Amino acid sequence: MFDARLRPLIDPPLNAIGRGLARAGLSANMVTIAGLAVGLGGAAAVAWRHYLLALALILVSRMLDGLDGAVARATTKSDFGGYLDIVCDFAFYVAVPVGFGLATPANLPSALVLVATFTVTGISFLAFAVLAAQRGIETTAHGQKSFFYNSGLAEGAETIATFAAMCLWPAGFAWLASGYAVLCVLTVVQRTIAAHHFLKHAP
Repeated sequence: MFDARLRPLIDPPLNAIGRGLARAGLSANMVTIAGLAVGLGGAAAVAWRHYLLALALILVSRMLDGLDGAVARATTKSDFGGYLDIVCDFAFYVAVPVGFGLATPANLPSALVLVATFTVTGISFLAFAVLAAQRGIETTAHGQKSFFYNSGLAEGAETIATFAAMCLWPAGFAWLASGYAVLCVLTVVQRTIAAHHFLKHAP
């Protein structure tokens, strides 16, 4: 929901840092893998109930996730880089609620529901991207991407904000997870309606 609005604010500093990393010899794929490794470390910190450490690692992970695209723009973008980026993103998104489920047994039902809705949200996102590519539908609302990014209520910024809230208020995980699961379901409905509209009228 907020990702496209944030891009004009965050892209200039990210691009500047990305050019510096590229000059230092780092590739976009290296930054992507580093982001996933740090994010999984954050999920592990959640599982061990080190919530402030987890928050710090999650934020660093997402900064790296933004930088991989900046490095790619400063060097050479590749289809494999786009593939690796989205796989690592969803691995991170799933790992954090799993960490909360492991941290406290009472969290497990809410964590499972959240993982399930993340999965369906991801499927709706990727299915539309495949069909959009077949129809030649493009957008730059989320910057230059390897495939079509269909906007929704639950996007990256909202997910990170929710993860941060969970780390700051771990006792409220069930409430936050349930609320965000509802937002994910609404996103799937929204994307399904958008897919019907775009694909029906696309050549």
